[in-house]
Amino acid sequence: MPEANHVKKVAIVGATGHVGKYIVKELLDGGKHEVTAVTRSAEGMPEGVKVAVVSYDDPASLTKALEGQDVLIITLSVRAPQDTQTKLIEAAAAANVPFVLPNEWGIESSHGTLGVDTLMGPVAVAARKKVEELGKSSWIAMTTGYWFVHSLAGPESFGFDLKNKSVTFFDEGTVKINMITWELSGKAVAKLLYLPIEPETPGAPALSDYKNKSVYVSSWLMSQKDIFEHVLRVSGTKESDWTIKYEPAVERYEEAKKRLFAGDRTAFSRLLYTRTFYNNGDGDFETRHGLDNDKLGLPKQTQELLDEQIRQSIEIAEVGYIY
Repeated sequence: MPEANHVKKVAIVGATGHVGKYIVKELLDGGKHEVTAVTRSAEGMPEGVKVAVVSYDDPASLTKALEGQDVLIITLSVRAPQDTQTKLIEAAAAANVPFVLPNEWGIESSHGTLGVDTLMGPVAVAARKKVEELGKSSWIAMTTGYWFVHSLAGPESFGFDLKNKSVTFFDEGTVKINMITWELSGKAVAKLLYLPIEPETPGAPALSDYKNKSVYVSSWLMSQKDIFEHVLRVSGTKESDWTIKYEPAVERYEEAKKRLFAGDRTAFSRLLYTRTFYNNGDGDFETRHGLDNDKLGLPKQTQELLDEQIRQSIEIAEVGYIY
């Protein structure tokens, strides 16, 4: 159980993954939490992290790993078996873990038809429902937008092929969506878990404010053309150096959907991102809800940081980025 009015013991699945390693770093740097990696292998864990080796085929091992934990953070690859998160949520309930951050690190998949069309919504809704049905934990969903470097470096995401200086704009390329750095994702989780469980002064933010709710954080709200302007500036290139194409978003999405349902799993990223860029505001949760950045005390995202993120994207695209 939590000590006094703060959570202390945090278990994380995916401690060395894309976003997990940034969450772990921020929690360790803050010095306020005891971090345990729930994993099938103890190899490669950062110094300062406790390790609980488990088998997903052994519910007892999962429950034992989570006993005494205040928070379970789940970060799983999209390629993980679909029942993995369910097993973790059931183990968290069996171990009486008060808070669960489910495997939601991106779009607001519960919004309208966005979640259904991107195939992310049913999974997210089922996880939340499972937590609530078991009645031992509260879920807190991290709605962050897409990871910036990952999305810019991958040619099937934001529409950029940085290595070959090519960009495909969906419709006119002017639809704005939210996006975030891996680093700010980590800081957001750490800052969230620094909050007292209940308010210490009237009106002050608290962890309990987010029980069975979403946290909305983001680095930038930008369109493809906004990003392109920054890429040109940082790379020192001109529009004439690039191959520029335009593609109707609906047609691109439907083509990707047809490929995916025919068994081509490589079409998933194209489906996911193209649908989020529809000209209906689905990818802009900032306008719908506002952001929790200031409430959590997150640092402002500067031009210099954006430039560095673009340089990093270009560097990893040059060597061939594979997620």
